[in-house]
Amino acid sequence: MTAPARTRPTPAVRPGTMWPSPPGALRVRPLPRETAASYLTRLAAAYHLSPAHLLGGLHITATGTPAAPHATELHLSCEAARRLAAFTRIPPAHLDRALTRRPPPAAIATAPSTTARWQPLTPAVQPLPACTACTLRRPPHHATPAWIHPAPDLPRAMICTRHQQASSDPRQRIPLDIRTLPKLTHARLTARRPPTTA
Repeated sequence: MTAPARTRPTPAVRPGTMWPSPPGALRVRPLPRETAASYLTRLAAAYHLSPAHLLGGLHITATGTPAAPHATELHLSCEAARRLAAFTRIPPAHLDRALTRRPPPAAIATAPSTTARWQPLTPAVQPLPACTACTLRRPPHHATPAWIHPAPDLPRAMICTRHQQASSDPRQRIPLDIRTLPKLTHARLTARRPPTTA
């Protein structure tokens, strides 16, 4: 006579809690200084979802009205950021370092729940379109546009010296081709160098 098979006890789940979402199958890496709204839009597009559906699938309660990625920012609570990091399989510290963060509303920054809030941006602080070639080089290689904030210590412009693209106005939805203007690239490279003594 064989002994009865042992069964593992089912882990207890507190009432009202959700099972953690499994990690996503696709790797979508953020661009440096990309906005959270832009990254979430690109991540959702990789799964053929809207940002609202992706947030809902991750059990993140969103408030506010989502709009175009360049016109809004997405503020995540600590728990929502942790859940997004787990889904993307990107360590939270890496994701936090890559995504540009505007000061979030106090209600979101200190919220113990898994919440997010869409907040409109004024034109003066709206992000700029990222280099399309740089965006395509990032997995999963979709042509979904990305939006980044310019470096804080340089003029408000995005110039990709590698692919010769530039943008300085959020109303321009794609960067401009500047291959015929090599002086712009040279000026950008010069601005990045540390100042030298005369």
